[in-house]
Amino acid sequence: MIAIPTSPSENSLADVMPSIAAALGTGFRSPLEIAPTSDAVLVLIDGLGAELIRQHAEAAPTLAATTNRMISAGFPATTATSLTSLAVGAPCSKHGIVGYSFRMSDDSGAPPTSFNPLRWTLESSSGPSALDRFPPRQVQQQPSLLELLAADGVDVTYVMREDFRDSGLTRAAFRAGGDYLPANSLDEIRQGILDTFSQPSRARRFAYAYFGDLDLIGHIHGPGSSQWLQSLREVDKFVTDLATDLPRDCKLLLTADHGMVAAETVIDIDATPALLTDVEAVAGEARVRHVYARHGAARDVLHSWRAQLTDLARVISREQALDEQLFGPDRDHADRLGDVIAIATGGVILARPQLEKMESSLLGHHGANTAAEQHIPLLVR
Repeated sequence: MIAIPTSPSENSLADVMPSIAAALGTGFRSPLEIAPTSDAVLVLIDGLGAELIRQHAEAAPTLAATTNRMISAGFPATTATSLTSLAVGAPCSKHGIVGYSFRMSDDSGAPPTSFNPLRWTLESSSGPSALDRFPPRQVQQQPSLLELLAADGVDVTYVMREDFRDSGLTRAAFRAGGDYLPANSLDEIRQGILDTFSQPSRARRFAYAYFGDLDLIGHIHGPGSSQWLQSLREVDKFVTDLATDLPRDCKLLLTADHGMVAAETVIDIDATPALLTDVEAVAGEARVRHVYARHGAARDVLHSWRAQLTDLARVISREQALDEQLFGPDRDHADRLGDVIAIATGGVILARPQLEKMESSLLGHHGANTAAEQHIPLLVR
């Protein structure tokens, strides 16, 4: 019997860490009402959408049967935004990581430039490092919940790839020091978690573990492909084994950062002159685009994009996005949003094959606010 809920609760990914902090006795409010504990581990599986679990329950029987709740990833449903929302317990309107890429200015007076927070690079995902121009703690200035846990005496452990240890995104979002256990495979992640909680301790302990291969395989081969289904089966077995082997008094939580959709209709922005007229830059990703207009041309660009993308994308102005609180209720980082924002519908992909060759070749995408991209599982044991 499939236990995964059929509709999401009102909670989002930004509610997870405050609830864990509350369960660990730090005095926070617990939106998810997690029972008190002295040990907790949070496992994040990149790209594990709740709708995908439902569609492929035969490949993930444990996840389908034991997922307690469905929550929202938040908007846009992309890794850099979601991980920061998770870490700081707030939507991107508060922390400022407003997409896969967006324009930013520094204090030098130089023109704004496109910035990719996932890779922490300038102009594109393969561009030069942005660490000097955009120091992580200046780009994202909110304290993380992991910092607050550590300050309250909780032992913090990270279990994830070694190259994430000092990445710009890790430094911007998670911010806290702690023990770091390098782990690539699911077996290594499982062992790192078990090692963290293998011995009793008087200290309160929290471990954060991340696995990204499911998302990578979904991007390359498509969600639901044979390769993706095999990875999903491996994730499901990992969850089964971890839940069995982890001490019963250690609280286990598992969630994701977004779901995924398959590319069906590709719109080539680079080959559509009307989409580039009076446009200085196009950022974001194939499912959510930030469009930056030349001075005084925002209205014309809005009309052009709406005319070109009728029935293909929802195209709105920055002000409309702010009024709708699409990115959250705050306006602190409104200047990072595009003058025009295009949100793809259905299986539409707003691609840039000339400037984003790798991203445009992918078969799986995410970012928009469809159920397939927004709905994520929350397992609490």
